[in-house]
Amino acid sequence: MRILLWHVHGSWTSAFIRGPHEYVLPLVPGRGPDGRGRAATFDWPAAAREVPYDRLRDEPVDVVVYQRPHEIDLAREWLGRDVPGVYVEHNTPAGDVPRTRHHLAGQSGIPLVHVTHFNELYWDNGRARTRVIEHGVPDPGHLYTGELPRAGVVVNEPVRRTRVAGTDLLPRFAERVPLDVFGMKVDGLPYGTHEDLPQHVMHGELARRRVYLHPYRWTSLGLALVEAMTLGMPVVALAATEAIEAVPPEAGVLSTKVHVLAGALHDFVADPERAGQAGKAARAAALARYGLDRFLADWDRLLQEV
Repeated sequence: MRILLWHVHGSWTSAFIRGPHEYVLPLVPGRGPDGRGRAATFDWPAAAREVPYDRLRDEPVDVVVYQRPHEIDLAREWLGRDVPGVYVEHNTPAGDVPRTRHHLAGQSGIPLVHVTHFNELYWDNGRARTRVIEHGVPDPGHLYTGELPRAGVVVNEPVRRTRVAGTDLLPRFAERVPLDVFGMKVDGLPYGTHEDLPQHVMHGELARRRVYLHPYRWTSLGLALVEAMTLGMPVVALAATEAIEAVPPEAGVLSTKVHVLAGALHDFVADPERAGQAGKAARAAALARYGLDRFLADWDRLLQEV
C-alpha cells in the first residue's frame, strides 16, 4: 500500500512508517510545516520517501492519513483526485472542553482515529465514525542505568506551553531534585538543558537519569512518557488525561498533589534499587500495551477497511 502522510509529529510518525508499506512524505521549499519531508533527528527506514508536493500527481497513492484539517484540501489539490483517507487526532480538545466539537464531527465519510480513549471520550465527535488506535513505540531497549541522581523531563517549547506542559510546576520539583530538560527550545531554562538531540542520543542520555518526570496537565499521552517507560525508567506524573491508564502503580507515582509528586521524585533519587524495580515494571507495562507490532497491526486493519 502507498500511504501519503505529513511529517507532523515526529515520534508518532517514526512508529507509523515502520509497517510493510511505502510512505510518501510531501516536501515543500524550505521544509515548512506543510512539507517537512523526512525528519533529520529520527532514523527512518527507506520506505519513507519525501516527494516534492508538485510531483505528487505522479504518485499512485492508495490512502491518505490526515492529521490537520487543511490537509484534506491539500491532498485533493496536490494529488489532483480524491483518494480514501483517515484522520488522526493527536490532541486533547481545547477551549470549553465539555462542549468542544471536533471539526470532522459533521461528516461520516472520513474515519476519525483518536490516539487515546481519553481523547475519544472528551471530544464531541458528532456523526464521525471513530476508532481508537493507541500509541506504539519502537523498543529502544532496556537502556536505563539511573547513574545520575537527577530527574529527566522531555518537553518541546516549554516556555510557550507553560501551563499545558506543566513547566510552571518545575521550580517546585527542582526544590527537591535536580532536573534535566530535553526537547526543542529548552535552552534558557534554569535547569540542565539538552536542546533537540537526535532521538537515539536523547534516549541514551535520558536513561542515565534516575527517574522520569511527566508534569503535563493536558496532553493526549506524551509519547516521551511511553518511551521513557520502555527505557526502563520509573515514572512520576500528574494524574491527568491518559497517564492514569498508561502507568500502573508499580511503575511509579501518579497524583494531582504536587507535594506528593515532589516527594516521590526525591524518594526515587534517594533509593536506586527501588527506582530500578519500578523502572522494570514500567518497561514491562509499556511493551505490553504500546508495542510496535500491536500498533502496526491495528493500523493495517483500518487501512485495509478504508
